[in-house]
Amino acid sequence: MHVTTDHDRCVGSGQCAMQSPEVFDQDDDGLVVVLQERPGAELLEEVHRAVELCPSQSIHVTG
Repeated sequence: MHVTTDHDRCVGSGQCAMQSPEVFDQDDDGLVVVLQERPGAELLEEVHRAVELCPSQSIHVTG
């Protein structure tokens, strides 16, 4: 799995960081930061949940 984000689309809701704190964080402006671009399979479910909850649809997962 490969995680990318569209930083310009992010609205800073923080849903991603709450759902998967090992993979996502927020910068000083509250916008998404990817901590792990290639998280392990054990994080798949929580990453997909973060994608579903993202109000700006700025998280993308491939692979």
